[in-house]
Amino acid sequence: MTPDEALHRIAFLLEWRGASPYRVRAFHTAADAVRGLPPGPVDAAEARRLRGVGPVTAEVIAQASAGAMPNYLARLDAEAGPAARAGWALAAASTGDCHLHSDWSDGGSPLEDMADAARALGHHWAVLTDHSPRLTIAHGLSAERLERQLEAVAAVNSRMGPDFRLLTGIECDILDDGSLDQDADLLGRLDIVVASVHSRLRSEPGPMTARLLAAVRNPRVDVLGHCTGRIITGRGRPQSRFDAEAVFAACAESGTAVEINCRPERRDPPDDLLAQAAAAGCRFAVDTDAHAPEQLHWQSSGYARAARIGLGADRLITTWPLARLLSDRSGRR
Repeated sequence: MTPDEALHRIAFLLEWRGASPYRVRAFHTAADAVRGLPPGPVDAAEARRLRGVGPVTAEVIAQASAGAMPNYLARLDAEAGPAARAGWALAAASTGDCHLHSDWSDGGSPLEDMADAARALGHHWAVLTDHSPRLTIAHGLSAERLERQLEAVAAVNSRMGPDFRLLTGIECDILDDGSLDQDADLLGRLDIVVASVHSRLRSEPGPMTARLLAAVRNPRVDVLGHCTGRIITGRGRPQSRFDAEAVFAACAESGTAVEINCRPERRDPPDDLLAQAAAAGCRFAVDTDAHAPEQLHWQSSGYARAARIGLGADRLITTWPLARLLSDRSGRR
């Protein structure tokens, strides 16, 4: 395996074991640093001169670049069980990401940089899902700005070549009555629509359930984003209350994927609801909700969660080829 593959696999296995996010990030950072190196052996001292590479990651780079299994990886791999290996297989099978943001809304990078980063990770497609107009704090896109963004995406794709496509999309606010915060005809022109609740997150279960049911049954909606709205870091935010059985049954019936949101502060849905959605027969989108290129690495944590409850690639739309993704989407509309 190449040095960057070895480093990413170590990061995944560390994450599986519950290592510190900072430790995991160090291996992803080193993988990014080494990706542009030409093939062939790299001395550990030479690797240390790369930005973000420390003594442990340098040794991994040196061993992998020489064609050997890095000692650090071999130890972690030997200690990992079958479920961890299944999780890595799912992560390696990823073809895309349904949820990422650019500086058109509240992301920190141009959409070109997000597309380049997704392609560098080996994705065949990724969906640009900047926010809809109601989320003014995130500089949500009006219909006019979204129209202009479609032109910008087309320009990016014109230089990408046949192996990668940036898909048009939106993270559309689910309004209080379950309707969507964007023009319906314009939503119909997008490749993928992620629908999420960002307001009145502490509503009573009845109204929240009705709101979610209306959204996931809407034929324009492809993915239900971060369904509970919880935040598990810092001061935190409790998860929204709703009839999960009813909502997940509606998702399964309509073909709307439940997002496995990989942001460290979200990890949404929580484990019990994730298992409930799996038992209901839902399909899933393992999404980073990335707001910067380096956050695209977060996706492996979602595949680890999927593997822990026995989900296979066929239930995960982010492992599907682009043709299947778009064919399935058009067939449900």
